[in-house]
Amino acid sequence: MSNYPWSKFYPAEIQTHLDYPDYRVTDYLKMTAEQYPNNKAIHFFGKEMSFQELLSRSYQVANGLKDIGVKKGDRVALMLPNIPQFVYSYFGILFAGGIVVQTNPLYVERELEYHFSNSGAKVIICLDLVYPRVKAVKEQAGLEHIITTSIPDALPTVKKLLYPLVQKIKKGPTVDIDYSKEPIQTLHEFIDKAKDTPVEDPSTTEDVAVLQYTGGTTGTPKGVMLTHKNLVANVTQCQAWAYQTEKGKEVVLSVVPLFHVYGMTICMLFAAAHAAKMVLIPKFDIDLMMKTIKTQRPTFFPGAPTLYQGIINHPKASQTDLSSIEICISGSAPLPLNTQTKFEELTAGKLVEGYGLSESSPVICGNPIWGKNVNGSIGVPWPNTDCKVVDPEGEEVKPGELGEIIAKGPQIMKGYWNQPAETAATLKDGWLYTGDMGYMDENGYFYVVDRKKDLIIAGGYNIYPRDVEEVLYEHPVVKEAIVLGVPDEYRGETVKAYIVKKEGFTISEEALDQYCRSKLAAYKVPRIYEFRDELPKSMVGKILRRKLKEEEDEKLA
Repeated sequence: MSNYPWSKFYPAEIQTHLDYPDYRVTDYLKMTAEQYPNNKAIHFFGKEMSFQELLSRSYQVANGLKDIGVKKGDRVALMLPNIPQFVYSYFGILFAGGIVVQTNPLYVERELEYHFSNSGAKVIICLDLVYPRVKAVKEQAGLEHIITTSIPDALPTVKKLLYPLVQKIKKGPTVDIDYSKEPIQTLHEFIDKAKDTPVEDPSTTEDVAVLQYTGGTTGTPKGVMLTHKNLVANVTQCQAWAYQTEKGKEVVLSVVPLFHVYGMTICMLFAAAHAAKMVLIPKFDIDLMMKTIKTQRPTFFPGAPTLYQGIINHPKASQTDLSSIEICISGSAPLPLNTQTKFEELTAGKLVEGYGLSESSPVICGNPIWGKNVNGSIGVPWPNTDCKVVDPEGEEVKPGELGEIIAKGPQIMKGYWNQPAETAATLKDGWLYTGDMGYMDENGYFYVVDRKKDLIIAGGYNIYPRDVEEVLYEHPVVKEAIVLGVPDEYRGETVKAYIVKKEGFTISEEALDQYCRSKLAAYKVPRIYEFRDELPKSMVGKILRRKLKEEEDEKLA
């Protein structure tokens, strides 16, 4: 490893080769609860839970799941925002030997049906607000058990009582479920009936712990199989990278969704391994984040550029004490220099850019937190991680030359769930072909310049144009459609749709937007629509996305 050009930029405190513990993910929670039983594991709107309580609650979930027949290797879907129930349900599923199927609460019915059918999940733990959508696909998707929970269940008593009134004033989402008439049970009841006796996780380190869905190299979502070994490796690498942090003393601000691979590993699993308190924020709300930073004094804040930009642009940014923040690792989208500079001035902490994918648990590269930081670069490979840039034949290119970034390391996925052809196309001789185009400089720092996939990353969310295009093509007025990502100051990129209407038909932008909102998760809905008489095509009739991209680039220039 020391022969690689980036080795000399590793701080002396970080080894290029680490020893990895032979742990399962659940071992982190067990050991931390033994060593730091009374340390706070979770803070949620004033209510706190210790590591010992978190472990007991996880055991109850595990025993309850076993009581309804969940066995080793069974898939259990988890469809929750950042609330305490997510954390103990996640660990409970793993203690029972199950595989966590990460599910975005924003998914609409057609997305959910595919998700559950493909994973083979028979059980789901979900938020009560999403129950109508889950119920609508229950039969087709083969779900057998639905367990619901609510945000008020996790709140302190006074806030729990006030919650319905606050929602009414704010016109927030509410749900009215008659539990006596629905074939579901609440997580609260489920846990009350279950024993809290310790459960021995039957998994081995090589077993799959999580199915993390991603679009891979095509638009069809695939379940990335992340093993216990993969996740433990990435957490160990993160602990080594953040070597100045102190076990049992850190506070992690968890705004990044835990159902996203980044939030799962760098917030939740890092906190469990490092005995850190997780401060959970269930939605993207800058005002709430500012208040929380002021009162909870987080030290570690993983996020996306959108979050840091939101804080910089907040009217009270300069009057709020943000000095507790020591480390921020930015991922999911390129980090603008202006954002990095201003955020570091505000907090006096470190904000560095990293890079990863669902297929790599997720982190592959990062700029050293205390060391040579190169703006515009995704940094250097993490310990035990090898990266190179290759041409279409798979041959390594010289520094500075453009090609596809590929990576190898202990955090790289086992493969795609039930997708051998896709796995073979993405994993070759142990190398993960990322589909991202970039280059390595003479010092071994890597740069992403374009995406081989037509992936759009908006506000940290991955959006595959094909998903959106399929919905647009289903509309009776749409003759042709193509979608691409265009620069956006706030989201990094946003979705733009180019539409050709059928002759003799008309539709407004508002009507098309309403239609898309009924068929797609909100973050996938196009923010810009452009109606055209025709779209650029190749000689064989293929719509040329590249031409439209060039037009957008010219407009910017």
